[in-house]
Amino acid sequence: FAGLADVSISEDIPVEGEITVPVGSRSPDEDYSTLDEPVRDTIMRDLKAVGKKFVHVMYPKKSSALLRDWDLWGPLVLCVSLALMLQGGSADSKDDGGPQFAEVFVIIWFGAVVITLNSKLLGGTISFFQSLCVLGYCVLPLTVAMLVCRLVLLAGSGTVSFIIRLIVVAAMFGWSTLASTAFLADSQPPNRKALVVYPIFLFYFVISWMILTFTPQ
Repeated sequence: FAGLADVSISEDIPVEGEITVPVGSRSPDEDYSTLDEPVRDTIMRDLKAVGKKFVHVMYPKKSSALLRDWDLWGPLVLCVSLALMLQGGSADSKDDGGPQFAEVFVIIWFGAVVITLNSKLLGGTISFFQSLCVLGYCVLPLTVAMLVCRLVLLAGSGTVSFIIRLIVVAAMFGWSTLASTAFLADSQPPNRKALVVYPIFLFYFVISWMILTFTPQ
């Protein structure tokens, strides 16, 4: 590199560009790491996030956070809760209720995966897990319907009980369908929305039918 020592830059040649490195102020969020926070704070933060998504399902117009910050904890809790309440309810189920739990669990998750794949194949703009998150969280009204039906069945299983359960299940079925389509329909091409809504309708209809025909042993 001895020859480079003799190279000089003429003063007439302007030097272009910035030679200083701009130093911006870092926000506290950029320096904050969740690895250092207590376990209690982590759990409370996740519980609050799940609770906010439940609120978004009950009021579908406030729908931005459910798609932006997706998770599968809420759908898992709802699926397990609904399967436990339906466990051993049908007349042809086993005494231990095991197959009934597995059937409900598989139907919910397999149905959600099929609807998600159908949405993606039709040109949906949301991701796979965002769709699973929406479909899972929108089971919340039907889970509430299952809880109400079990309480009604404690008072008896006559005609009045069936009518009350029919009204509750029908209302919650409509709520789940409308809430899910409010999140998913806008992510589809305008000429294919019906092809996306129809499988969602069938998905929640099957779950609603299982709830309505539930009879405790």
